[in-house]
Amino acid sequence: MTRWFTAAVLSLGLTGVAHAAIDAYEFKDEAERARYGQLTTELRCPKCQNQDIADSNAPIAADLRKEIYRMLGEGQSNQQIIDFMVDRYGDFVRYKPALNARTWLLWFGPAGLLLGGVLVIATIIVRRRGKRSPDANDLSDEERQRLAHLLDKNHE
Repeated sequence: MTRWFTAAVLSLGLTGVAHAAIDAYEFKDEAERARYGQLTTELRCPKCQNQDIADSNAPIAADLRKEIYRMLGEGQSNQQIIDFMVDRYGDFVRYKPALNARTWLLWFGPAGLLLGGVLVIATIIVRRRGKRSPDANDLSDEERQRLAHLLDKNHE
């Protein structure tokens, strides 16, 4: 009975491995293989969103890898392939989108937020320093006498 249970658990565990696809592409030289590797790690999977298409197991990532392989075989440049992917999926497909009118907020937004935060903190600090706390020198004669009396009482 234990053997049947172990066999069932192992077979269920291996079903995920059986469905995993491995891309086996033939390249004409190592330079083309390097270009393929660079392009697949530079482009983001539209479904997974935080994973490049080289590491993603999503069906769309597999389709994009096939498309890149096909375009490399046709002799297209890296820029042509990237432009095709951007035209099809938008600037989101790139981890480092080009600086243009649509992506300036993406590039400069974090720096703007950081600068805004620094300005808010600086304003708060300046305002707090502007408010003076009451000093012992600002006490009236009556308050000084009372303070002296309290201090003398504590020493006795």
